[in-house]
Amino acid sequence: MKVVCLLGSPRPKGNTVYLAERFCETAQKAGAEIVTFSLNKLTYKGCQGCMTCKTKLDRCVLKDDLEQVLDAVRDADILVMASPVYYGEVSSQMKGFIDRTFSYLKPDYTTNPEPSRLKPGKRLVFILSQAQPDEKQFADIFPRYDYFFKWYGFQDNRLIRACGAMGPKDVASMTAVVEQAETTARELVQPR
Repeated sequence: MKVVCLLGSPRPKGNTVYLAERFCETAQKAGAEIVTFSLNKLTYKGCQGCMTCKTKLDRCVLKDDLEQVLDAVRDADILVMASPVYYGEVSSQMKGFIDRTFSYLKPDYTTNPEPSRLKPGKRLVFILSQAQPDEKQFADIFPRYDYFFKWYGFQDNRLIRACGAMGPKDVASMTAVVEQAETTARELVQPR
């Protein structure tokens, strides 16, 4: 089982990284192969809206550091996307990746019953941390991206969310959220 983990935080020791590490360490102990990318360390552009992935190629035309990430996700069984919440949204690093996943859709994706170029059955783990303690705030982030990733054939998508995590590693003291990350890893890595 291959897990690709995308770290969307510019803080290498931040809350989302901490939760992603707990997930990945648990998954690795359960037998998964882990590949991690820190998006902030990569150089890449957002989607250019050129439509080459729908007219001439079956993948994104851009040749930059995100090319290896997009290829790794194609081969993954589980995708972990970890991002802090900035201004009510995922980080710009994560959003740039998400926009480039448009290349996973077939040219006729709006009418095709199987719109994705990815093999179906992948799983998504979305890890979010926010300083805002009110769980009602920014609760729309996961459902919005869950909708799009279901287009790609992702199933059994999970959210791990820490609210009220302001400073680096505040989430370490949130035992319920840390346990959720570890339990989710064990559940998803188990053979189906």
